[in-house]
Amino acid sequence: MAEQLLGTVGFLGLGNMGRAILCGLLEQKTVAPRQVVFYDPHGERQREGLRLGATHAEGPAELAQVSDVLLLGVKPQQMGDALSQVAPGCHDGLLAISVAAGISTRFIEDRLGPAVHVVRTMPNTPALVNAGTTAFALGQGCPSSAAPIVRTIFEAVGIVEEVAEDRMDAVTSLSGSGPAYFFYMVECLTAAAVAEGLPREQAARLAGQTLMGAGTLLTQSGEDAADLRQRVTSKGGATEAALEQLRKLDLENTVREAVRAAANRSKELGAGG
Repeated sequence: MAEQLLGTVGFLGLGNMGRAILCGLLEQKTVAPRQVVFYDPHGERQREGLRLGATHAEGPAELAQVSDVLLLGVKPQQMGDALSQVAPGCHDGLLAISVAAGISTRFIEDRLGPAVHVVRTMPNTPALVNAGTTAFALGQGCPSSAAPIVRTIFEAVGIVEEVAEDRMDAVTSLSGSGPAYFFYMVECLTAAAVAEGLPREQAARLAGQTLMGAGTLLTQSGEDAADLRQRVTSKGGATEAALEQLRKLDLENTVREAVRAAANRSKELGAGG
């Protein structure tokens, strides 16, 4: 069923995200290797794609020409040049899916033409372990029938949410950049535990497992984060003492400002900044 829905899937670029999505699609048997075509100028990535059973196109234009769905896995700063190379091979009904932060559907539509249907997505790096979060927005000229195609692709590597495009910069600052915030928290917790006397490797293992366990409990319990926090916070206990210190340091406002900075940078990238 998915094979018929997706047709030939093209990957422009097999960087970390492109490779993660491709591997997820193959592992879940959402596509067969014979359905996948890719183009990447880097020799190591070419060899990896071929090892996975995909076909390497001669160039971006040929890739677009043979694809029903084309995943644009290039960095925001490279998108304009990449689209100019893809455009000559575009055809009516091609579904172009961007994973680049900040790049609007209008930016892509203007360069590929009205016959191409465009979707903007924001996946995150946990897609590398099939635990990703992807938000997507359909372009103005994109039919609603494209949504099941997008969901089929990205559900191979995690959960999928549809949002309005004017909310995509907020998504970028939350789930797109979010893994880095949690990794940084683990770094800080590890360093703090070392300062309290734990060996670094042991502290890192404990911090990492705590992050994973808390995330699993949050997603699987269906309970609100605030309720779970209150449940683990005994009055007068160690957790309460730590949380009081975080409140004194105004962690909530610090996080708000960090998310705002990421959202603003996402907008700048879309404007060519």
